[in-house]
Amino acid sequence: MRGQPSKHSQLFHYVSTSVESFVPADHPLREVRRLADQALQAMSRHLSSLYSKVGRPSIPPEHLLRALLLQALYSIRSERQLVEQLHYNLLYRWFVGLELESEVWDFSTFSQNRERFLSQDTAVRFQQEIVAIADAHHLLSRDHFTVDGTLIEAAASMKSFVKSATTQRETMPSEPVATASQPSSQDDDPGNPSVDFHRERRTNATHRSTTDPEARLYRKGRGKEAHLAFLGHVLMENRHGLIVDACVTPATGTAERDAAKQMLRRLKRHSRRHITVGADKGYDTAAFVATMRAHRITPHIAAKGTTTLDGRTFRHAGYAISQRKRKLVEEIFGWCKTIARVGKARFRGVARIGWAFGLTACAYNLLRIAKLVVPT
Repeated sequence: MRGQPSKHSQLFHYVSTSVESFVPADHPLREVRRLADQALQAMSRHLSSLYSKVGRPSIPPEHLLRALLLQALYSIRSERQLVEQLHYNLLYRWFVGLELESEVWDFSTFSQNRERFLSQDTAVRFQQEIVAIADAHHLLSRDHFTVDGTLIEAAASMKSFVKSATTQRETMPSEPVATASQPSSQDDDPGNPSVDFHRERRTNATHRSTTDPEARLYRKGRGKEAHLAFLGHVLMENRHGLIVDACVTPATGTAERDAAKQMLRRLKRHSRRHITVGADKGYDTAAFVATMRAHRITPHIAAKGTTTLDGRTFRHAGYAISQRKRKLVEEIFGWCKTIARVGKARFRGVARIGWAFGLTACAYNLLRIAKLVVPT
């Protein structure tokens, strides 16, 4: 006999007092939540220092950080949509720490707290605590690492890349000047005019984006088209492919090597061990190799046609292992761009994009560690 849909809802419903009862005991997020809580507990004193000791209680920063982890883990495109999901998704409510009767904050809360988190490098501290957890479980290699960078497209269009005011002031009136990009006289959309860049030479030395002045015109390789972009950098340990350090810089020709030097210096502050670093051909320069050797770092770099490396590097079996292991970093960039959606920046400026990139690194590490650690 066919059942008929009910047109009247019941007056009373029985609902468990805890939203956790709706989450399966073997759900993968349970281990991720346990590890995230462990890292946040270690950060408790730091998080307390971000807020005044008087006044109305704030939204717990742990809730905000766990919500941003969800945004990376589940490819949620915006903070507005994240808050919308928290209203009715019980799994998300449990992960963040909200009960059924708890009110969800407005999406603008993320913007209001971002400056507070940025001022104290909260994402960096969060990442360090997660790495410490991995180290406590003996998941990290202490001797073998890989560095690499990836392109992050800026949240700015090529139409915003115009001649800077400084360049215009320095140009003499008698000099021939390429005319600025002008909208078509017959354009039917004054708010978004068509622009003709034909025969106009545009470089980072003379032009700036009016939307994001920190973005730079950059192309990843020969024959590739140039984009307004930033560069995201990762230092990975080679045992399980976990992120040890991550940062974002303006896109320049030397940014990958400069960022690698900074991340490796931070690593060497806590260890005097002789380490190896794998990298692609872009790092095969005399200056970079000399800097690595000066810091007792063996550069296991993919060799160019005219390489700066010598036989001391190639003759060891560890070089071939590093070259094989360094490809794991592409899995990191692939996950970050396809799942966490950092390939296209949601913010403007190095600081905010670096904040988002750092939290994405935290989400990636938590996901990897959860698969590697046996629950206790």
